Amino acid sequence: MDMHCRICLGRDPEVCYQQGELLYWGCPWCEAVFMDESRLPGAREEMQRYLEHRNDPADAGYIRFLSRLADPLLQKFSTPSLGLDYGCGPGPALAMMLNEAGHHVELYDPFFYPGKESLQKQYDFIACSETAEHFHRPYREFVLLDQLLRPGGGLGIMTCFLDDSQDFGQWYYRRDPTHVVFYRARTFEVLAWIFGWNCEIPAPNVVLMQKTILVP
Repeated sequence: MDMHCRICLGRDPEVCYQQGELLYWGCPWCEAVFMDESRLPGAREEMQRYLEHRNDPADAGYIRFLSRLADPLLQKFSTPSLGLDYGCGPGPALAMMLNEAGHHVELYDPFFYPGKESLQKQYDFIACSETAEHFHRPYREFVLLDQLLRPGGGLGIMTCFLDDSQDFGQWYYRRDPTHVVFYRARTFEVLAWIFGWNCEIPAPNVVLMQKTILVP
């Protein structure tokens, strides 16, 4: 079977975990793990799950959680910068935090803020919090994110990294049915190589990519 990794397009991923009808593949190059395409959740299942989330912008604990991504972005980009909260969900608390710090942050979410206007411009930075694990076609998403970034722009991603200390079958992060792709630090290093980005991991489960400025 001729099969490619949905994250880096590497060839010949291997079955790495199976539980009943659930099947996951591992990429030997970028080391990501992803759910078999036949088991990806439908839009209705995804929406029902997202509506169960309690991501309240007034919740101090949730704000502390988001600050793990917001703080490195605020340190990198001077105000005012134009940003995009990509996959912001129904309560865009991260955008609120960045706006309050002096930036202007627009919103995009395929379920809650699906307007395409925000995908027709380029940004100084893009924040992607607890979103990348939901990507059904990760490589296509990263191509789009690269197109949305200005030269020198930054992409901040927060997702729970996969590492060898986890029992993948019992891992709480895997058991969310809308989490369909799992990244290692190595995965982001490979993506950075593919797209010509600089890659930095400033905190656990957080990665910052910077798009290269091409010199003529």
